[in-house]
Amino acid sequence: MSNEQAAPNFEVIRQETPEGVEYWSARDLMPLLGYAKWQKFENAIDRAKTSAGQAGQTVENHFIGAGKIVNLGAKATREVKDYYLSRFACYLIAQNGDPRKPEIAAAQSYFAVATRENEVTKELADEERRLDLRERLSESDKLLAQAAHRAGVLTRYFGQFIEAGYEGLYGGLSRQDLKEKRNLSPKADVLDYMGAAELAANYFRTTQTTLKLTNDNIIGQTKATETHREVGKKVRQSMSEMGGTMPEDLPTPKESIQQLKRSRKKKPNLLETTAEIEG
Repeated sequence: MSNEQAAPNFEVIRQETPEGVEYWSARDLMPLLGYAKWQKFENAIDRAKTSAGQAGQTVENHFIGAGKIVNLGAKATREVKDYYLSRFACYLIAQNGDPRKPEIAAAQSYFAVATRENEVTKELADEERRLDLRERLSESDKLLAQAAHRAGVLTRYFGQFIEAGYEGLYGGLSRQDLKEKRNLSPKADVLDYMGAAELAANYFRTTQTTLKLTNDNIIGQTKATETHREVGKKVRQSMSEMGGTMPEDLPTPKESIQQLKRSRKKKPNLLETTAEIEG
């Protein structure tokens, strides 16, 4: 492939499952990487699978064994071995391909950029979701406070009411316990150090408690507090039944919500920055 020739368009052969998960057929990818024989290409796939394992990835998640029907002529067909590959798998195959092939060099550049763009896009989407959930949680906390006061929770006991919800959701751990577990400052707002999944669990806890206090016409400090605790337990039980990680064991983001807001103001457009790799 000369420098004047256009690089292969790997997006043309990209496919999606009904659920919207992208993948590439190894059989479709093979000629674009300059391979004519499956056996030699499968050697590159095997090296890529080894690299994935060494990188701590679950190989089967990126290299899914499959079959492909090929035409043999005269209406005859045969099923041949194939793989459904993730974008990361394609990148590793290019990295482990025959470096003498100009197609491999083009693929290495393409998938390095495309993989990074996907990572950045996901990172930005995760940040947006986290910021949005934190804002929603702030609003739902206000509504919860109003519902609690209507139920008869006195201001001086409001802290106990809040702790009951956390203890229900976190298996008996209080906010202070969470701060100590995560090495946070005693003055830190623990909600600012939660990822999207954990924020979503707490948002569900607050909204459902508000609804139950209101709809069930719960009155009294003790009843309201126990209601909050029970709702927290129910949310925790749901997470457990779905096989999810318990909230106290979810990873703590590197940046707090406040740090995230400040850093996003200073960051350049990451997608534009990524494009510089192509240069």
